[in-house]
Amino acid sequence: MKRMLSSLLTLALALCLATTSFAADREYYAIHIFNYTSANQEQQVDRYLEQAYLPALHRMGIKQVGVFKPIANDTAANKRIVVLVPFKKMDQFTTLTDKLAKDQQYQEAGKGYLDAAYNQPNFSRTETILLRAFTANPVMNKPALKGTVADKVYELRSYEGPTEKLYWNKVAMFNKGDEVGLFKRLGFNAVFYGEVMAGSHMPNLMYMTSFESMQDRNDHWKTFGNDPQWKALTSNPEYSKYSVSKNDTWLMRATAYSDL
Repeated sequence: MKRMLSSLLTLALALCLATTSFAADREYYAIHIFNYTSANQEQQVDRYLEQAYLPALHRMGIKQVGVFKPIANDTAANKRIVVLVPFKKMDQFTTLTDKLAKDQQYQEAGKGYLDAAYNQPNFSRTETILLRAFTANPVMNKPALKGTVADKVYELRSYEGPTEKLYWNKVAMFNKGDEVGLFKRLGFNAVFYGEVMAGSHMPNLMYMTSFESMQDRNDHWKTFGNDPQWKALTSNPEYSKYSVSKNDTWLMRATAYSDL
């Protein structure tokens, strides 16, 4: 009897450790948004990201950093640059500021941006969103796209929930309901899926898909809407149709210096 109890306890401990290990393998993502109003501000942020920020992250072993600009930037009054940074562990995020402060190459390369005058700021405001990867897609995927940078489209979607419970219902639709698998089967080249842990819009989930062109993007969504698996998911009472209160979509292109 004692031997059986010991074996059961050993098995339970192994399962617990396995579960903990799996959870720890889920990445974290920071989405930094630079809002700007002038061409000079855009150039300053681009120069800073390309010459200082991304090289510093690369030196820390953070390689796949995406930098994007919404296609609507050309006509929008409030223009944006969106930076996606993946972290293997949470402490990579929490210690980043201190590491950058000690990085002399970063400080020198970013001097023009870091020492901007109070009356000549590099942006109108910034925002950081912190996310944790979905269990069904625990790590970032670098999209396998053909074509030119000018043609490729990256689609960032944000789904806000009216309540925490209904929000988690939508997250379950991606994980347990295998909406992630549906995107994969249809070739959406998803970059990441994440639960928003901190940000100005919560409760919220975000994900990014990518396409070879705008026509490719439109064709994929048309196929998605007609897919039997999607129709089954939307008719499944387990996943409430009221789980999303607001949906924002940003169609973007990667900068020439983006890793993605």
